[in-house]
Amino acid sequence: MSVFSPLFTSLGSLLTHLADALDPLLGASATAGAIVVFTACVRLALHPLTRSAARGERARAELAPRLAELRRKYGKKPERLKEEAAKLYAETGTSPLAGCLPMLVQLPVFYVMYHLFSTGDGGGDLLKHKLLAAPLGGRWADALDEGGPLGAQGLVYAALFALMAVVATWTYLRNRKTAAALPAAAGADAPAPGVATMVKLMPLLSFGTLVTAAVVPLAAGLYLVTTTTWTAVERAYLQPLRTPAGREKQEERASAT
Repeated sequence: MSVFSPLFTSLGSLLTHLADALDPLLGASATAGAIVVFTACVRLALHPLTRSAARGERARAELAPRLAELRRKYGKKPERLKEEAAKLYAETGTSPLAGCLPMLVQLPVFYVMYHLFSTGDGGGDLLKHKLLAAPLGGRWADALDEGGPLGAQGLVYAALFALMAVVATWTYLRNRKTAAALPAAAGADAPAPGVATMVKLMPLLSFGTLVTAAVVPLAAGLYLVTTTTWTAVERAYLQPLRTPAGREKQEERASAT
């Protein structure tokens, strides 16, 4: 027996209870609704951590001029630059990777969801449940075998992919606008170390969820689309927390161009 079996059983039981509560409203798709509700609850529980990460992002952006000065001073001494930058982050209580924490915390939850609907271990009869015509334990390849991309199951995946594509595109555009404002905010030719890389990777990760959703069980795909949609809305809501004073106008100019 896996050491994670109690976790699988607990999540399976929780989803079953949520599905029972949603059954009068959603009928046969109640378990799919339970996954969406569960994901929203997980993200709501992580919201204080996300707010803290947003404040850290603002603090790092405000450090950008000092980091730019360090690059000018120690640009030819990479080890010294790394050491001085680490001292600056420690002095101000910030971290270039703090924004990744909410995403990393979700990985175990996603793994449990994936395992539960891949093997049925601890989930009882959850594998038999559906979202409209598509089984929650099935994959896109299964849907294509059943009726092709325009079959009953294929259309469920088409709607899922369309929503993920909209969210990923919106995330990409917002991050591109942020990236355009970073050099001006830093007062140098390049943004602060680590920040530019994260800004470039985040939209790519969003588009990567489309590939992931195509190969994981539909239940895990529902988790992905719910959490990425939450992230997009949450980032827009928390934007004032992560935007340093005076950068609003820079971002407006960047979006205008």
